[in-house]
Amino acid sequence: MLGKKSIRINGADCGVEALLLGAITSIGGFLFGYDTGQISGMLLFKDFKDRFGQVDTPEGRDFRPIIQSLLVSLMSIGTLFGALSASYTADWWGRRKSLTFGVGVFIIGNVIQITAMNHWVHMMMGRFVAGLGVGNLSVGVPMFQSECSPREIRGAVVASYQLMITFGILIANLVNYAVRQIEDSPASWRIVIGLGIAFSLPLGLGILLVPESPRWLAARSRWDEARLSLARLRGMKNDPHHQLVEDDMHEMKGILEKERAVGVGSWAECFVPKPNGVPKQVYRTMLGISLHFLQQWTGVNYFFYYGATIFESAGIEDPIQTQLILGAVNVACTFYGLYVVEKYGRRWPLLIGAVWQAAWLAVFASMGTALDPANNRTSGILMIVSAAMFIASFAATWGPICWVVIGETFPLRTRAKQASLATAGNWLGNFMISFLTPLATDGIGYAYGFVFVATNIAGALLVYFFLYESVSLSLENVDMMYSEPSLKPWTSKKWMPPGYVTRMKRDEDFFHNDRAQHASGVDDLDDRTTAVPSGRPSRAVDEEKKRDSATGLGGTESREERVNRTV
Repeated sequence: MLGKKSIRINGADCGVEALLLGAITSIGGFLFGYDTGQISGMLLFKDFKDRFGQVDTPEGRDFRPIIQSLLVSLMSIGTLFGALSASYTADWWGRRKSLTFGVGVFIIGNVIQITAMNHWVHMMMGRFVAGLGVGNLSVGVPMFQSECSPREIRGAVVASYQLMITFGILIANLVNYAVRQIEDSPASWRIVIGLGIAFSLPLGLGILLVPESPRWLAARSRWDEARLSLARLRGMKNDPHHQLVEDDMHEMKGILEKERAVGVGSWAECFVPKPNGVPKQVYRTMLGISLHFLQQWTGVNYFFYYGATIFESAGIEDPIQTQLILGAVNVACTFYGLYVVEKYGRRWPLLIGAVWQAAWLAVFASMGTALDPANNRTSGILMIVSAAMFIASFAATWGPICWVVIGETFPLRTRAKQASLATAGNWLGNFMISFLTPLATDGIGYAYGFVFVATNIAGALLVYFFLYESVSLSLENVDMMYSEPSLKPWTSKKWMPPGYVTRMKRDEDFFHNDRAQHASGVDDLDDRTTAVPSGRPSRAVDEEKKRDSATGLGGTESREERVNRTV
């Protein structure tokens, strides 16, 4: 039976259900990648161009650049709105049901695309609706994985989301490569889209078999369910009062209770500084948005959305095969990224990756501009090598680590909203790349690559000056780290939370003594009602305010003292 055994991974006790959760939720990343990768090859299929193209050429019908831009980029607009809506569905229905909802919307979008006959607007609206579902999943999956994974393996689990994105792109390229033999038939592109529906079903149904997020349950004062969820994730379902589960519960309670004592944060709070006791809240919002916007502007989807078209214009004989090679490099190097994120942390891989990517993009743009690859075989080969070296770095660094960062950077009070905003920043960047690329390449050709050189350098500067190192910290201790006024991002790796010998090792005496001192006070909180998603203050705080009025304490105690006394 699931949940009876724990498995030691990276020094952590993990339940079978924690591994199952990681595997099932990562399918959300696969759908993201599959939807991204499929359009690149479909744009070259003869039947697809004959049905939805606008321009007659000697080789057949083709797309106007602006129509091609809209057809590709409307999915990204859908994902942007889907990402913003995910904060509501994840808070209202819980993390699991929200993901099932996202899968349902994705399936509806794919059905609309499959039924398109001759109008590009029909196909475009299907991509928009599918994007709503993918956007919902792109917020919900990393957030759910972060809240459920033991801290010792959290980085690798969330990074697996990016691994599955790359795997989805590779599978889409393989399917495109396989069906190109029947590109004269509508079955070519309909098979590609229809397989997306089949791939989504294990996520939509399987997610209901794994535990709900213990932090989401705890935020609603469902402490018994939260304890059982933690026990299942640690592989101790039959021993929910095991010492390890008790330590996790105690560590989680301390900060969650302080956060819920002041209610659930609003959207405005993500942008307007307020004295709510949450450290660097606006700072973290802007960091998340900027990091994810620049993840797209590294230039990766310049290759994955339009790579086949770019390499075809460069005179490459089989552009879909070239795209397949780049997809394979992407997957292989993301496996290395799972190791990198836990071994070397978040800051240095992102910093080194951005510099490496800028260097190879400079080579790509310089060769394409100086020597026309359509007439110079050496130039074309070097451009493919440059693209592969760029993608190798992205797959090991910026691809997986940006998703890890948004999963662990935000406080519970506004986590769903800030994760939605950061992911919306990702999709805004995605939209801009997919919309502007046909127009830019039509105007300045391969010199467009120099734009990505500049954005990668900007990403390196952002990471060095603003991103704190959160490797091996619990989500609650990440909050504590951001509250240190004298700590700088470039020295943050040395920071250690109270009660820890190293970031990986607790001081057991500290935790046991602290729990014994506070046990009675914390237990009294178990039946209090927390804040609800509407943002109303918790009943615990309301009762505290009434007592303050009756005793006259309200005018003499500071707000922080009242919150601490409530907790």
